Amino acid sequence: MARLQGKVAIVTGAGSGMGRATAILYAQEGAKVVLAEFNEAAMNDTLAQIQAAGGTAVAIKTDVSKEADVDAMIQKALNEYGQFDVLANIAGIFDAMASVENTSNELFERVMGVNLNGQFYACRSAIKVFNEQATGGTIVNVASVAGYLGARGGAAYTMSKHAVIGLTKNIAAFYGRDNGKIRANVIAPGSIATGMTANLGTLDPLGALTFGDLGPFNGGEAEDIANTALFLASDESKFINGDVITVDGAWTSR
Repeated sequence: MARLQGKVAIVTGAGSGMGRATAILYAQEGAKVVLAEFNEAAMNDTLAQIQAAGGTAVAIKTDVSKEADVDAMIQKALNEYGQFDVLANIAGIFDAMASVENTSNELFERVMGVNLNGQFYACRSAIKVFNEQATGGTIVNVASVAGYLGARGGAAYTMSKHAVIGLTKNIAAFYGRDNGKIRANVIAPGSIATGMTANLGTLDPLGALTFGDLGPFNGGEAEDIANTALFLASDESKFINGDVITVDGAWTSR
């Protein structure tokens, strides 16, 4: 069943990991997909995979931390397909578990720029479009279990993910009043096997020590997040608004 037939979806971070898996799945389920990604080669690889499988997609190089790039991404969807129904904010970066004292201004601004500002810019632009459409629209943000806990990321990462959850709930509360014409939900992944988690680099000593205290955890796959993002983008979740969906294999239940 084509669960997104007739819908146009934008997926940020579409060049790898959870973003790529989500973009491919959306296309398989009938959506026309706009791929937004900073790494142009990776973005084009995702595009080729979708087109080879018979899906419909276009791509636009996007640095989500730049408002102008985000506005161009939204406009790309409207120019290509005449509408825009689903925003999946998946682009994100990690901070190597940097503690507060070891978080430089540069690191802080970069993490917040991608993880929070980018989602805010995209949500703001999307809401303007959704308000004008009789069909409204759906926002799927991606945060992390670090968005409601303190030791699953460094200071900047944790702050950014807490803020994304707050942003999502605020959008749902303010714009979901019209019988859910605009919906916004957020996925909180645990440890997911992606390029970001595979290449963490040298961890902050205090962060690594604190993270190590958590003990073993269950690792998931990018497709686990994509499947959740599909459900939240589809009409099957039409009465879910402002919720945080944790996808972590019970990591935070122990």
